[in-house]
Amino acid sequence: MSSRLEVLVVGAGIAGLATAIALHREGMSVDVIERSPKSRAGGAGLFLPGNSVRALTALGLGKHLGELGVPVPGQRLLDHRGRVLADIDMAELWKGTADCVGITRSDLHAALQDIMPVPVGHGVTVVSLRHADDGMYDHGVHVEFSDGGSGHYDVVVGADGIRSNLRESVDPAAGTRRLGQFCWRFLTDAPDIDRWTVWLGPGTAFLAYPVGGGRVCCYADVATASPEDPTTTTGLLGLFSDYDQRVRDLLGTPAALDAYSSPVEEVSSRAWARGRLVLVGDAAHASSPNMAQGVAMAVEDALVLAEVLGAGGDTERLLQQYVQRRLPRTRWVQRQTHRRDRTRSMPSAARNIAFRYGAKALYERGYAPLRVLP
Repeated sequence: MSSRLEVLVVGAGIAGLATAIALHREGMSVDVIERSPKSRAGGAGLFLPGNSVRALTALGLGKHLGELGVPVPGQRLLDHRGRVLADIDMAELWKGTADCVGITRSDLHAALQDIMPVPVGHGVTVVSLRHADDGMYDHGVHVEFSDGGSGHYDVVVGADGIRSNLRESVDPAAGTRRLGQFCWRFLTDAPDIDRWTVWLGPGTAFLAYPVGGGRVCCYADVATASPEDPTTTTGLLGLFSDYDQRVRDLLGTPAALDAYSSPVEEVSSRAWARGRLVLVGDAAHASSPNMAQGVAMAVEDALVLAEVLGAGGDTERLLQQYVQRRLPRTRWVQRQTHRRDRTRSMPSAARNIAFRYGAKALYERGYAPLRVLP
């Protein structure tokens, strides 16, 4: 029976905590390990679209989002000089789903920890996995841990992020793919910014949205073929020196000097499960952040996996059912991120006209399927 399943969740980020909560709620016994020696409370901010808020609310975080986050009523697109190209009403876009919310990553992580039903084993990693088909066990997976311990589980869930160590055990051909952009994220004070606001320049973009307490999360990116930080000579402000003064002011804050930076990457794999080992979240399907669907896809994964396993039956078949149910939705998101990147890479004049006259239709087409329950 599903209620007797023993599950190991590897990774205690948003995907891992959400999965542990959802599985435990279905009556399963859950262990969680995390390679970091202490709770991961860092990161910048998160814009949570309607389907993300709906999923987190279903997980039990509705009150937390109301207390820790801030409503984001709209999205505004501007050219790099600050001229408005389009305004998108989030209530209309996400009708029948949920309001959109801005929140810091640390606050969302803390909220998940607040409702977490089991402790997390920090500073522990998986050393080896042995499936039943290795000839040693009747079923399940035997796991050896870095602290010298071991365990036998019916299911092992890889929620260990875009740099997943478990992904190779599921799909050796899968890996990260760079998308030709480099990005920066930081939090700073800007109480005048009350909506998701993006400035679009030639080969660059700068985004700011509220996350509560008068703060905003800022995100900047630039098109580049190199995985290396391109600010070594000009600094981040230098890359956006011809932008609207509001952007330059935000980039001139001390927080911008300590911005988290990385190349933009995705993970594409059709094999998220092998035997009793299954992947969730970024480990399975990381995508560009331009659709703001990372949290949504991870938490939806958690809810669907718990629902499927909770139904009972042959565990390996159930894991394949989970993959087949989730694959079309995550593939849709990745295709939409690619479409957005192609639109953004158009010559500035053509792109600005496209957004001025077609942004609402573009948003409706891209997000409408995500209003449907996963």
